[in-house]
Amino acid sequence: MTEQTDAESTHAQGEQPGQAPLDDREIRPGEPESFGLVQAWWGDGKGKTTAALGMGFRAAGHGYRVHVLQFMKGGTGSVEDVRGEYNAIAAMPAISYENAGHYGWHGRLDNSSDDDHEREAQQGLERARELVEAAGDADLDEPLTLDGDPEDGVHMLILDEILYAANRGLISPDSVLDLVEEKPSNLELVLTGSHEKPDYLYDHADLVTEVSKEQHPFSSGHRARKGTEF
Repeated sequence: MTEQTDAESTHAQGEQPGQAPLDDREIRPGEPESFGLVQAWWGDGKGKTTAALGMGFRAAGHGYRVHVLQFMKGGTGSVEDVRGEYNAIAAMPAISYENAGHYGWHGRLDNSSDDDHEREAQQGLERARELVEAAGDADLDEPLTLDGDPEDGVHMLILDEILYAANRGLISPDSVLDLVEEKPSNLELVLTGSHEKPDYLYDHADLVTEVSKEQHPFSSGHRARKGTEF
């Protein structure tokens, strides 16, 4: 049996030669060199929120300040109020979240009121405006405190399911465009949601990704699963 070299042993443990040992790594405040784009993720496939959160964790891993504002997610009868991503965010420096969603999912037969959903979505929109304005007042070319309030500015703002809220008439598409136009030039703005194509965004976004469904377990009667959907 051959002995592993130090480099081979390091690689086997998930480290690369020249990197600090995993136990010695620390996320320190950093500033992105080229943030400022608008990204949109829409479609009838699974993975829109997953992709946005994955990118948020990647940015936070570099010490960039990230905040997630979720529309239309306030728990349902089949999904726990506390989702797995909330626990992960709570354990991770540089990223935070909040909800702006009424209990239940708009349009589902769960006795939730359209008026309640619209009120929550409008409050979420106002909160998004506050966060965009706060980012404009901050110096995003400098590191931000990892556990600082989002009101002190963030490098990346993820507005999860905001495109669903616009698609369902809870907020107007024009209000989404206002956020895009009002954001500071170096704030990375990420928008997700909607099964319908957000045509109004295409002249204003830098990246638009359609997440298309080929097959989905929901079609065969599966419900949302803990650890994959929430």
